Amino acid sequence: MSGKREVEFRFLAEPTHVNFGGKVHGGMVMKWIDQVAYACAAGWSGLYCVTISVGTIRFRRPILVGHQVELIARIVYTGNSSMHVLVQVRSGDTKGGEMLETNHCIISFVALDAEGNTATVPAWVPQTEEDKFLQSYAEKTKAFSQEVEQNMLDFYQEKQQ
Repeated sequence: MSGKREVEFRFLAEPTHVNFGGKVHGGMVMKWIDQVAYACAAGWSGLYCVTISVGTIRFRRPILVGHQVELIARIVYTGNSSMHVLVQVRSGDTKGGEMLETNHCIISFVALDAEGNTATVPAWVPQTEEDKFLQSYAEKTKAFSQEVEQNMLDFYQEKQQ
């Protein structure tokens, strides 16, 4: 039996979250992404999970102090022990402004058992056209990431020989 597929966090961007320009630090946004994605993966699997990779994060628009911040994390692909979570970040004025996407990414987790070994996770099956698109997006992101990482390893291994 699997848990809930989606988790949402909502809160206000506080003065302690911002840089000298009055915008939320990118590192703070990345921390929030990791937290909401962990809550989603752990909730889905019922297990402790560790982050194994984060896909491209492009900051499309800033989050300003006092804005409401909304992070939505949802399972979009599962492997045997891995879960790929799409996180969408939105923000907007608390006085009724539109919530606009600031960024999104795919973050991948592996579930671990009590001994720290990888554990099987419940399979997620896409139901809608959007689900199928997002699963394909996650699979392509994973394949690209693995190819680029292998290229890097090969390059440095060749330099050591």
